[in-house]
Order: sequence, then C-alpha cells, then structure tokens
Amino acid sequence: MPDGHGTSAGWRRAGAAAAIALLLAGCAVATPVVVKRPPPLPPPRVEITPVAPSPAHVWVSGHWAWHRNHYVWVPGHWEVPASPGYVWVPGGWAPRGDGYVWVEGHWRAR
Repeated sequence: MPDGHGTSAGWRRAGAAAAIALLLAGCAVATPVVVKRPPPLPPPRVEITPVAPSPAHVWVSGHWAWHRNHYVWVPGHWEVPASPGYVWVPGGWAPRGDGYVWVEGHWRAR
C-alpha cells in the first residue's frame, strides 16, 4: 500500500515549478507598439503637492501615460532618485521608424 510520500513530493515539485514560472513571467518585456500618429495629450490635472517625506525625496508630477491604446493618468508621487544626481525624465513619444513609440518616464544621470 502506498505511503503517500511520493504524491506529496510530486505536489511540492509542481508547486515549486509553478512558483518559478510565475516569477519568470514577471520578467517579460512588453514589445513597444508603433503608432503612426500619436493622439494629443489630454490637459494635465491639477494636483496639490504634499509635504516631502524626507529631504532625499523628489516630486514626480502627475502625468499622462500611454497604456493599451489610450492615455491613463498617473498621479504625482514622491520618489527617492535612483542615484544621487539623477533627474526624472517624464514619459513621451519618440520617433521609431515610420511612427512613434511611447517611452516610459525614467531616472537619468544629469
């Protein structure tokens, strides 16, 4: 009569494999979508800048971002720069071939 140990070990292996697959799925990079003529940005929303959590924080203003064929509002927030001396570059459209691609906002060295 089976003692059940083989079944339990099989479930553990399957669970570990599923966990690894989920972790690796988060590493996928989305292929940029080329747009022939990007639609104009909606007007910015008015935001009140709260007090900084610390002197190291930098305010990243709220902005529109391109997501699945439409703009979505990303509220302003405080962030600590990636490294000292880095500045925030807002997202925007960049020429690519015979169209444009959306480039996400990012930190860049001065």
